[in-house]
Amino acid sequence: MKYKSTVDGNIESLIKLVEQLTEEQRQTIERIAVVAAATLNSGGTIFWSGNGGSAADAQHLSAELIGRLVSNRKPLSSLSLNSDIAAITCISNDFGFSDIYARQLEGVGKKQDLLIVLSTSGNSENVINCLKKARELEISTASLLGKGGGKARQLADHELIIASADTARIQEIHKFIGHTICQIIEKELGYQP
Repeated sequence: MKYKSTVDGNIESLIKLVEQLTEEQRQTIERIAVVAAATLNSGGTIFWSGNGGSAADAQHLSAELIGRLVSNRKPLSSLSLNSDIAAITCISNDFGFSDIYARQLEGVGKKQDLLIVLSTSGNSENVINCLKKARELEISTASLLGKGGGKARQLADHELIIASADTARIQEIHKFIGHTICQIIEKELGYQP
């Protein structure tokens, strides 16, 4: 196998990152999921956002809730703020790219909602502005970050920072955590045993 060392190295680094999740981080995953379930129970919406690969992950995780993850059930109120290309390009053109998420959240967010952001660097201005807007609107927040958390560190109510500088591995762990959160939400809401 020509690229065995690359394949093996990536597998080993991913396994190592999963194994390095501390007990405190594991509790944070559960806490985010329980808050998310309570948000949905109270009639709130879970909003997601990210850029690049994290945008794709935000869309994917939002779809797990509006569609389904494990069990057939009613759709859960979930929306990825990076999905509406017309809104993104309008806001970007008229107000600036740094406001694409904050402006959407300001337009549709309510006090009982939850914002979950994904950022491998924690330095994306649009994600940071969205977290700040959520705080201003008294919307609960959670962030999945990497690379030390960047400027987004400590801006969310619940925060999980992956101890890696490797963007691909951080995104893979974020998706794993996101799927775990979605699974716990389904359990918490009584859709899974």
